[in-house]
Amino acid sequence: MGNRLTQIATRTGDSGMTGLGDGTRVDKTHDRICAMGDVDELNSQIGVLLTEQFPEQVDQALRTLLNQIQHDLFDLGGELCIPNYTLIKEEQVFYLDEQLELYNSKLPKLAEFILPGGTKAAAQAHICRTVCRRAERSIVKLGHSNPLNDAPRLYTNRLSDLLFVLARFLNLSAGGKDILWNHHKAPKKV
Repeated sequence: MGNRLTQIATRTGDSGMTGLGDGTRVDKTHDRICAMGDVDELNSQIGVLLTEQFPEQVDQALRTLLNQIQHDLFDLGGELCIPNYTLIKEEQVFYLDEQLELYNSKLPKLAEFILPGGTKAAAQAHICRTVCRRAERSIVKLGHSNPLNDAPRLYTNRLSDLLFVLARFLNLSAGGKDILWNHHKAPKKV
C-alpha cells in the first residue's frame, strides 16, 4: 500500500488536485475521491456512534462489531485509493451477513416503515446508515467508469442493512421500540 503520511500540511492539494495511493494525481471532485470521502465520513460517523452509551448487556459485543467495521472501512478507503487494488475480501462481507442474521433474529418482525429516531444511539445509527447508502451510491457511480471489485459495493450494501437493524436493536435494548411511520395523510384544507 502507498506511503504512510509523515507530514500533513504538504500543500500539494492547493491547486484542487490530490494524489491517489498509486501516485496518480486527480481532481478533488473525481468520482474516486468522492467515494473515498463518503467512506471516510461514514467511518467518522461510526466513531460518533461509538461515543454513545449502549445498554450494558450489549455493550462489549456491539463495540467489538463497530470497531471491526471501522477497520474494514479503512481497508475500503485504501482499496478505493489505489486503482486495481484489493483489500476488502468476501469474508468481510460474509461477516456482515452473519451479524445481520444475528441481530435481526433478536428483533420483532417489521410490518411498517419506521422513522429514524428513538434513543440518541439509534438515531446516530440511522445517520450512519444514510451516509453508508451515499457511500454505496458513490462506489456504484465510480464503478461505471472505473473497474472495481464487487466486494466494496457488496460490503456497503450489507453494512447499510446492518446499521438499520442495529438502530432498531439499540432502541429495543434500551427498552424502547420502533417509531412507526404514520402513513395516514392529513386531511386537505377546504
